[in-house]
Amino acid sequence: MTVNIAANRETMGFQTEVKQLLQLMIHSLYSNREIFLRELVSNASDACDKLRFEALHNDTLFENDADLHIRVSYDKEARTLTISDNGIGMNRDEVISNLGTIAKSGTREFFSRLSGDQQKDANLIGQFGVGFYSSFIVADKVVVTTRRAGEKADQGVRWESDGGGEFSIEMLESTPRGTAITLHLRADQDDLLSGHKIRSIIHKYSDHIVQPIMMKKEEWKEGGQVITDEDETVNQASALWARSKNEISEDEYKAFYKHVGHDYEDPLAWTHARVEGHQEYTQLLYIPAHAPFDMYDRNVRHGIKLYVRRVFIMDDAEQLLPTYLRFVRGIVDSSDLPLNVSREILQESKDIEAIRAGCTKKILGLLEDLAANDKEKYAKFWEEFGLVLKEGTAEDYANKEKIAALLRFASTHADTNESTVSLPDYAARMKDGQDKIYYITAETFNAAKNSPHLEVFRKKGIEVLLLSDRVDEWVVSSLTEFAGKQLVSVAKGGLDLGKLEDEAEKQEQEKLASNHKDLIGKIKNSLAERVKDVRVTHRLTDSPACLVADEHDMGGNLARMLKAAGQKAPATKPILEINPNHPVVMRLKEEEKHFDDWAAVLFDQALLAEGGQLDDPAGFVKRVNQLMLEMRAG
Repeated sequence: MTVNIAANRETMGFQTEVKQLLQLMIHSLYSNREIFLRELVSNASDACDKLRFEALHNDTLFENDADLHIRVSYDKEARTLTISDNGIGMNRDEVISNLGTIAKSGTREFFSRLSGDQQKDANLIGQFGVGFYSSFIVADKVVVTTRRAGEKADQGVRWESDGGGEFSIEMLESTPRGTAITLHLRADQDDLLSGHKIRSIIHKYSDHIVQPIMMKKEEWKEGGQVITDEDETVNQASALWARSKNEISEDEYKAFYKHVGHDYEDPLAWTHARVEGHQEYTQLLYIPAHAPFDMYDRNVRHGIKLYVRRVFIMDDAEQLLPTYLRFVRGIVDSSDLPLNVSREILQESKDIEAIRAGCTKKILGLLEDLAANDKEKYAKFWEEFGLVLKEGTAEDYANKEKIAALLRFASTHADTNESTVSLPDYAARMKDGQDKIYYITAETFNAAKNSPHLEVFRKKGIEVLLLSDRVDEWVVSSLTEFAGKQLVSVAKGGLDLGKLEDEAEKQEQEKLASNHKDLIGKIKNSLAERVKDVRVTHRLTDSPACLVADEHDMGGNLARMLKAAGQKAPATKPILEINPNHPVVMRLKEEEKHFDDWAAVLFDQALLAEGGQLDDPAGFVKRVNQLMLEMRAG
């Protein structure tokens, strides 16, 4: 909100979230202070990339100066450090939007995650893309002068703030294209007024930046150090991905990731390759160590940068990887695409289809390698990105088997809520004669683990996958088999254990079903409006009854999920299966007076046991109380 206007100068209040962030920067992150220079240089590089891209369609934006670069300078007397670029620049509205607010959803979540741990909080700053404000770690005043490419020289803007609750804006009459950020250093930041110190930070964090980072050359002569008028490039200023892998150190790979991924933490893993053949391109792809806050928004992409012959073309080229790999960061540099390629052209390009397939193959191969050779790293990957990878089983038919082998689940093998079981693990443990992979879906792990549907499987020692993630219903709807083994829900259809049952068991089941025909008929008549069928079960050993979905009907868990999401589920009725050996069922067989109440309670208990909700909870309580009184009176 504007609180003061004097001539050409306006004073405005920061967005509330920015005020909180500035306080964090000023008071909490001093030990990570070097991050400010890395972030400002990275932003300057992005500004140059954006100008180069926009100039592909309008080369007048270069204003007869296509030599894009970044400049870092310092003034000991004025105690200032300046980072400038001749990139795209900003107009007045962009300055207010970019420097006065955090223009992202999720800022509330950002602040809710702050822990007071300086290193962790610095990592969060990277995840939320608010690195400009790191200037206030070392500066008690920041001045930004900028002019957007293509606008008149008198359309420059000056932004100034001391990190308090306000900032000022004024228009300038003569401003070069691009942006200059001048930091008025705090009294305890004298070491930053040293060319040696600044160069060391640039080498440490920004050596990979494609644009040259210029500084005035410094020489030692009699009487001390002399800063000359001659410029020198203090970074390698070459595309790191274009260099041979054996020339690039681990530290250089990590530094480049922090630049391209706008992250403060090292990546978990990466893959770097040059592909030659019908299409020629280079890929340098990273898996982050932590998920971004907005990863579950499938419409948000900030992953892959596209270059053509080392010229930046666009950010977030969503066509280069499928949606389920949206956590991947990095670059693709093509030798074949035209420089004026657009997002619309990318959608229809056969070359892009080939690059997309190649990048997908590389990432899945990297994950396979981690899963086989570095289980600790893969476990960390799965904890952060497993839910998103699961989406791939429905999205990527060509790689479904590879993705399936990378999935991890909880199961009755360990009975813990840790997703450590792979489908190959499960298949290797299958019992002799077992030809199916069994699973159960539920809203929570405990609901899955304690489901009555598992009773016969536990008795026979048959492993069952316990699926309680919301995405799991999507997984099993598309992943119907693995390695020739059918995936089967223990809560759907008739239970056929095949060779896992002997003839004596089958004969006993048939005998029980025959002996309970009359009871089944009575229950079916009593619950006619609520059930599709009633039958004797051999799934249960301890529970009196359970509900089962017919083989081709929607399962109860999925139906409840759709209802909770406000979507309409198909109208289906469950099958009630009863355990003839349970005392409650035995009592029901002899019951006459309150048969309908007993049948209703049996159904409602089965519904509750699988995580369902009663249509009439008060009626259920009333029935149970009445039956308890009758039993006591009896």
